[in-house]
Amino acid sequence: MSHAMSDDQVAGELKKMTMFIRQEALEKAKEIHIKADEEFAIEKSKLVRQETSSIDSQYEKRFKQASMSQQITRSTLANKTRLKVLSARQELLDDLFEKARGQLKSYSEDKSKYQEICKNLILEGLYALNEDKVAVRARKEDYDVVKKAIEDAKKEYKEKISKDIEIVLDEKNPQPEASAGGVSIVGTGGRIDINNTFEERLKLLETDALPMVRVSLFGKNENRKFYD
Repeated sequence: MSHAMSDDQVAGELKKMTMFIRQEALEKAKEIHIKADEEFAIEKSKLVRQETSSIDSQYEKRFKQASMSQQITRSTLANKTRLKVLSARQELLDDLFEKARGQLKSYSEDKSKYQEICKNLILEGLYALNEDKVAVRARKEDYDVVKKAIEDAKKEYKEKISKDIEIVLDEKNPQPEASAGGVSIVGTGGRIDINNTFEERLKLLETDALPMVRVSLFGKNENRKFYD
């Protein structure tokens, strides 16, 4: 048979329950606080990672842009430098051939040497045409020298080819007096004209010998795979 609790007993039990509830509340609050701290730390870490990733991404983007800009600048400067070098080289070559043009007339001053030159120019035309009769055109002032050169050429041609050839000096169509010298050899009734004047030979030299001249002056271009 149960007995009713006294007031002191009731008060004691209430005190125990209050303390228990308070302890439970404190532990619960502690758990909530700990969990809140963990969630805060996780969220903070997440935000830090996001910001770090964003900064890294921006840095990488800016680095790539800066690198690209630097490459473009280098390429532009390299191209400008290359063009300047090429321009300077071309000016040097132009000056070289211009000086050569200015010296062409000097080759006709020594009549003995000039006669030999004309003979060889005529022979070159004879071998190329391979005809029985050709005409030679020259400056009027060179007629005496060229006539002797024609006789020398006829003689050498017969020795080399074992064939006579008729060579006439075309006095009706002389080379311009402004010409530096040399001759033209005309065949096939005037339809083929081999221009062996000094000016024309220099033009051919500019075209045919230009790669060799470049190498002599500037050295071999290691980046060039093909040559003219």
